[in-house]
Amino acid sequence: MRALFVVLKPLCFLALLGYCPSATIRPKEGWQVYSSAQDADGRCICTVVAPEQNLCSRDAKSRQLRQLLEKIQNMSQSIEVLNLRTQRDFQYVMKMESQMKGLRSKFRQIESNRRTLLTKNFQELKGKMNELQPLIPVLEQYKTDATLISQFKEEIRNLSHVLTAIQEEIGAYDYEELQQRVLGLEGRLRNCMNKLTCGKLMKITGPITVKTSGTRFGAWMTDPQASPKNKKVWYMDSYTNNKIVREYKSVSDFVAGVESRTYNLPFHWAGTNHVVYNGSLYYNKYQSNIIVRYSFESGRVMTQRALESAGFHNVYPYTWGGFSDIDLMADELGLWAIYATNQNAGNIVISQLDPLTIQVLNSWNTEYSKRNAGESFMICGTLYITNSHLTGAKVYYSYSTKTSTYEYMDIPIHNQYFHMSMLDYNARDRALYGWNNGHQVLFNVTLFHVIKTDDES
Repeated sequence: MRALFVVLKPLCFLALLGYCPSATIRPKEGWQVYSSAQDADGRCICTVVAPEQNLCSRDAKSRQLRQLLEKIQNMSQSIEVLNLRTQRDFQYVMKMESQMKGLRSKFRQIESNRRTLLTKNFQELKGKMNELQPLIPVLEQYKTDATLISQFKEEIRNLSHVLTAIQEEIGAYDYEELQQRVLGLEGRLRNCMNKLTCGKLMKITGPITVKTSGTRFGAWMTDPQASPKNKKVWYMDSYTNNKIVREYKSVSDFVAGVESRTYNLPFHWAGTNHVVYNGSLYYNKYQSNIIVRYSFESGRVMTQRALESAGFHNVYPYTWGGFSDIDLMADELGLWAIYATNQNAGNIVISQLDPLTIQVLNSWNTEYSKRNAGESFMICGTLYITNSHLTGAKVYYSYSTKTSTYEYMDIPIHNQYFHMSMLDYNARDRALYGWNNGHQVLFNVTLFHVIKTDDES
């Protein structure tokens, strides 16, 4: 396999935006950032940005067309009201017309026989005139309504011309074809991103404080194997003497404190280094080296197995203690356990686990003391270890399970609240989840990506 560094070009509806690491990417509404990359010297390479699937349905022309249609509909309703009113007035005018004809004949009778004009005739004539008096404002209103109707008709005629022009312009594009092109390009982008999934850690930025809650020690997490629509958050306060797991439907519910469900585990946990993976919680059973797999769906323990030779109950914890001997984590390649054994002189052992049976699939012995590690996390099969849980911590050491080699590093991590008791990587979010002295925080990671082609060297 030949490794090639990525050089990607802009595509229709998809874009790769060059940026500097210090810059903040703010894609336009309806677009989202898929990934970013730097080279080994920290120089920016690219940020992958793509639109949401329904972006085409929200363009300016469609909005304008919709607004015009709504306006025409409103005007049509107004014309209908005016039409009903003028029809009513027209009926009234027809009634008055017959009375006017009768008045005309009465005047002729008076004209032909002036001498026989009596007071009775005057009174009758006066009554007829009073009956016709309301006709005057009705006729005036009728004229006004007729003018309004004429104005409305003219405006609708103008709008119709604009609408027709827009329809002709939109009709020049086959939106179904464009939508299929968008879907195809998004598929190609995701295939590209699948190749970009793994990379070497180059930088950690943040943190973003999501919430402040609980004690100094705890864990919070999402499921990296869940579907994009599944945003559930799980929350486990303290490092021992607790069996309650709180579930939230989303990060916003988590921030608001709106629980959707609680789980009462059959055993207390030890430490804060739990992980949710493919719908199950994996944790270290208190006062043992037993790993428990608990299914949220069934609400019961599916598997439990001892991690052979692993130290427990503060024999080989991280620098902060807290029964953090066994650290369970997940990355792009699967489920892992980080611990130490007497056989490896208290140095860290990396074991990949079968998610169903919790059996050890493979193990690697490192030369880094577990007691000297602040926290650790896996990305793409490489273990990254911080040198402290306090202020000034940095990623100091990494071990690649692919090459069975280690490397000393110097990647700062901002310990904003001075005491880190949990730090785990989530491959779906490409972020580090942290519990920092009672604050639930997120760190962004920058990876150096390499794409491998299918060509053989």
